[in-house]
Amino acid sequence: MPELPDVTVYAERLEAKVRGDVLQRIRLLNPFLLRTALPPIGAAEGRRVTGVERMGKRLVLALDGELFLVLHLMIAGRLRWLAAGARPPGRIALAVFEFGGGALVLTEAGSQRRASLHLVAGRAALAAMDPGGIEPMASDVAAFAERLRAENHTVKRSLTDPRLFSGIGNAYSDEILHRARMSPLALTRTLGDDDIARLFEATRAVLAEWTARLREEAGDWPQKVTAFHPAMAVHGKFGEPCPVCGAPVQRIVHADNETNYCARCQTGGKVLADRALSRLLKASWPRHIDDLEK
Repeated sequence: MPELPDVTVYAERLEAKVRGDVLQRIRLLNPFLLRTALPPIGAAEGRRVTGVERMGKRLVLALDGELFLVLHLMIAGRLRWLAAGARPPGRIALAVFEFGGGALVLTEAGSQRRASLHLVAGRAALAAMDPGGIEPMASDVAAFAERLRAENHTVKRSLTDPRLFSGIGNAYSDEILHRARMSPLALTRTLGDDDIARLFEATRAVLAEWTARLREEAGDWPQKVTAFHPAMAVHGKFGEPCPVCGAPVQRIVHADNETNYCARCQTGGKVLADRALSRLLKASWPRHIDDLEK
């Protein structure tokens, strides 16, 4: 799923292309994409774009008259920019937003259709869609600590909770926790002030570095938005060497999500239980990273 760095770059590139331009036409190629009925989607046509914003993991096109188009890409949704008159890709195209200078195409790979489009009127209606998480890059350590300690969950769950923190998902939470040298299963109310300060600095550093990296890679438009980057330290790197200590990266699989971590750097060498394998292996499940390296 595109997260804060990815959506930030999408917003910046799109604003450079369409701010001040008129949204001439919206073509919905999949009727299930649109999740609102009022105002009717046609009300957005013919309006000038006043700005492009990020709201958590959502992209917001602000139109004159205080109308807002809200795009949520979910897991497989992506955005393409086409020259005016160019044909959109085949079955994966869900919607085309036509402007004077080109067209924005929303695509979604796979058979599941999770991406969504809302049209809302007024800032109050837009704010009602915001889960309420604080912006990590705009908060201070006190606000960060307050959110972490609001509920007693694993730090991985808290970082990815949109009610607590805005824009952080599975991929960047793995990178943040590795940078902070912290177990993904550490409970938030057990964290001391020094732990939270370290996590706060890691959060800001990782998000800033990856936003800058993706800006540079994007050029005119982000062509390949993915949760798996070769330069990541642990996310998607199961079995590969940790770039800090060289130990093989471990994972915890739960439902559709996979958490990656370095046992030597983050858990004192302890290999955390993986529901996908530890119950099967039982007594043979390795307890320490050294057991895997023998």
